Formats: sequence, C-alpha cells, structure tokens
Amino acid sequence: MSEKKKKVPQLRFPGFSGEWEERKLGDLLSETRRPIKMEDDIEYQLVTVKRRNEGVTSRGLFKGKDILVKNYFELKHGDYVISKRQVVHGANGIVPEYLDGAIVSNEYLVSVGNKKITTDFLTIISKLPSMYKMFFLSSYGIDIEKLVFNVEDWKKRKIFIPPVPEQKIVSTFFLILDNAIALQQRKLTHLQARKKGLLQKMFPKDGELFPELRFPGFTDAWEERRLGEVVQITMGQSPNSENYTHNPDDHILVQGNADMRNGQVFPRVWTTQVTKKAEKGDLILSVRAPVGDIGKTYYDVVLGRGVAALKGNEFIYQSLGKMKQNGYWNKLSTGSTFEAINSNDIRDALLMMPNIEEQAKIGAFFKQLDDSITLHQRKLDHLQTRKKALLQQMFV
Repeated sequence: MSEKKKKVPQLRFPGFSGEWEERKLGDLLSETRRPIKMEDDIEYQLVTVKRRNEGVTSRGLFKGKDILVKNYFELKHGDYVISKRQVVHGANGIVPEYLDGAIVSNEYLVSVGNKKITTDFLTIISKLPSMYKMFFLSSYGIDIEKLVFNVEDWKKRKIFIPPVPEQKIVSTFFLILDNAIALQQRKLTHLQARKKGLLQKMFPKDGELFPELRFPGFTDAWEERRLGEVVQITMGQSPNSENYTHNPDDHILVQGNADMRNGQVFPRVWTTQVTKKAEKGDLILSVRAPVGDIGKTYYDVVLGRGVAALKGNEFIYQSLGKMKQNGYWNKLSTGSTFEAINSNDIRDALLMMPNIEEQAKIGAFFKQLDDSITLHQRKLDHLQTRKKALLQQMFV
C-alpha cells in the first residue's frame, strides 16, 4: 500500500488517476554530440551553465581564433546540458531558444529527451531536490569542488514521470506560476531601482548644499553635521556564548547583518545575558563585514559587537542607507585586517541635513516607498513559497 502511495503525487489535476511510471534517466535522455569545424574568422556564441539551477546562459561571442580548445559541439533549443565539473552545485539546465546554435566544449554533457518526456517537464524535473541528490550520488571524490561526475551511473538512476498529457498540463501550470514570479520580481526590482535613484536626487551630491530634487516650499541650504552630533550611539558588546539560547522568552540578540533582513531585525538568536541594549524604534548599524548595513528594530534587543544602535529619525535612517549605497563605510574599512568600523568612524561620519520640517517630509516619503517595497517583497516571497510547496506536492 505504501509503495502504491509513493507512485502517486499528493496533489493532482482532475482527470488523471494512474500511477506515475518509474524510468531510468538513460531511457528518457540520449547523449548527443554535434561536432563543429571551427573557423578562425567566424564568431561563435559560447555558453556556460550556472550553479544553483540558474540555467544555461551566454558567455558572449568569440572568434574561432580566440578559442584555444577547438573541440566544441553545437547546441539546439531544448537540449539538456550538464556541467560535469559543477553539477553537484546545481549546474544544469535547458538550452533556451535564444541560445539555439551556441557551442560548448566536451566538459559538458548534452542530452536530448525522447517522446516519453517533454522539454518543459524536464525543465522542472532538472531543478528538483531529488535530481540534485542524484547528481551528488553519481559523483565521487573527496573535495566538493573536484568531484568527478559518473555519467553512466547517473543514467541508471530512476525518476517517476506521468504520461505526456499530464506532463503538459503540469508544465503549463508551473510556467504560469513562474511568469507570475518573474513579473513580481520585475515590479520589486523597479521599485528598488526607483528608490536608489531618488536617494541620489533628493540628497545633495558631494560638495553641494542643495539637492537636485526637492519638495515645494523648501529653499534653504542643507548643513553638514557629524553623526555623533545628531544621534545617540551605543556600540555593541557580545554576551558570553554560553548564554546564547533559542528560547524566545529570553532577550533577542542582534550580532550582525545575519539578524537583519529587508531593513529590519528578525529574531534569530536569544541570550540570557544583557550587555548593551537597543530599544524598540532604534536603528541598527552593522559595524563588521559587511559594514554599513542598516535596519530598524521593532523589539528591545541586546547588541552584539558586530552592530551599533543609533537613536535617529526616519531621515537619519534613509541617510545611512544612502551612505551604504554610495560605499561610504567601505572606504573607511578598506585596508584593515578585518573589515570593520569603530565608534569614532561612526561619530565622525558626515551627513548633510535640512531643517526638521524637510527631514520629516523626506523621511515620510521614503518610508512610504519602503512600505511599498516590503509589500512587493512579501508577495514575491509568498509566490516562491507557494511554488516550493507545490513542487513537493505535485511530484512523486
């Protein structure tokens, strides 16, 4: 009974009821080689296969005379390509239409599917954790970066597939979902780029006293101030490691940028020992690599030595974000043995400031933009989480 359940997905489209068929990869995919005769003055499109299932991408156009190794093969749209050296890191994918006719060396395994499996369904299968596991099991060696991929062993591995009609409807469903994810990602990227551009325009450039873009009614010059003059700064001090816990009833510990995401603190580790504290509403600045990441805390927290707390308003928060964006802190930490900034670096940091009314206007504007970015990020996260869950439920 348990074996029968194993061959049927948990979630299925109406009209399909039979068991999925278990087939060897070698029965579904055939290795193919299309050798080319390389000519010196002809341009060739080279490709690479990225790790983390990021697929087949262009390496650029190269003339034959600039390609040292001449043993290359032509690719066709729909080919399944595996990097023999990087496959344990997820370097595999389907050749997209725009790379039809590109070439690869014999360091890549190129296969084509037969009538039992569609290209779109293979695209999904190739990214599943179960396929990644097969890549790993079919590789041998000690160093993870030097594992040798045993193609013949991999071909003997088995996967479950449904009939082609079911493959097509499943593939169409995930194509629609992927398009929704891509659209949401574009919306998010657009908002992030808009904010980045506005930060440059709504704050004065280096050496200037007036921003390029300004709200009506504000005409005064901005003033240069040291950060230590306008905010209270608390440098972190790590508790003893034996006092760290995973008990949410203890004090939230913020150690560095690992405890911040999308501009705010996300509890990850707790402690029973209180050293230095930040209060709800404070700003948290990363003082160790990566230096300058800034976030808000909506909790009372204990500060580790990788961060500092600042009591600043929304304008200060956005100013610090712009400084990070412009690489201000990296310039201070460059050359040190361990990339870090100290309390003097923070106190002496220079920023341009308008009057309180204009600060409030700018702060409110960027907060509204941040809220919109956060909303779009949540929508993207929701879609990605939904896809992950459906992949687990709709495949055997």
